[in-house]
Amino acid sequence: MVSIAIIETVTSLITAAMTAGGLAALFGLMAVESFGIPPLPSEIILPFAGFLVATGTYSWTGALGAALLGGLVGALVAYAVGRWGRHWLVRAGTGRLRLDERQLAAMDAWFQRHGEVTIIAGRLVPLVRAYISYPAGTARVPPVRFAAYTLVGSFPFALGMIYLGFVLRSHWEEILPVFHLLDYVVVAAIVVLAVYLVLRLRGNVTGGWPPRFIRSSAPPPPAGGAPP
Repeated sequence: MVSIAIIETVTSLITAAMTAGGLAALFGLMAVESFGIPPLPSEIILPFAGFLVATGTYSWTGALGAALLGGLVGALVAYAVGRWGRHWLVRAGTGRLRLDERQLAAMDAWFQRHGEVTIIAGRLVPLVRAYISYPAGTARVPPVRFAAYTLVGSFPFALGMIYLGFVLRSHWEEILPVFHLLDYVVVAAIVVLAVYLVLRLRGNVTGGWPPRFIRSSAPPPPAGGAPP
């Protein structure tokens, strides 16, 4: 299957880079993973780092430190893109798909009230962790708080994934199918959410839960009926 071939190719490239490049390669790969472009799966990078810890190639402190620092650098770059691109979002799009200052203010208010939970939880979820920095930057979360929340959320994820690779050793790839299934679930949830937001912005569905479609009422027929 094409998807399997792509996964095998990405895995081979990541493992070759980490074997040859050491902790610097781990740092760079995690920075790219955290930036999200191009998408690199942390469920490959971190377990293989654990395998290299088990073989003595990496130390525990070195692997965990490089993973956390690389992820933080990538997240800060993505945060900066979101923050500096804030006003571009107002100009982008057309019609009801265009964000306005009121909607940006609602995003600001959300992150002001729930920023800690949103960022920390986002860094614990595969795939989402690579993109949560963009809306956090757009909502102008204070950068020091953003960095702190990113590290808090990244630490248990990185430690757990490295530990899995350490325990499984040469069988570290056995966990990949589980996380790929989780990726599909997350992608499906994002697609559903995106469709809902588009329909909500176009006025086709109601807010709240469960959302309901808004039926457009047809104009009543003329009083005298249809003309002959």
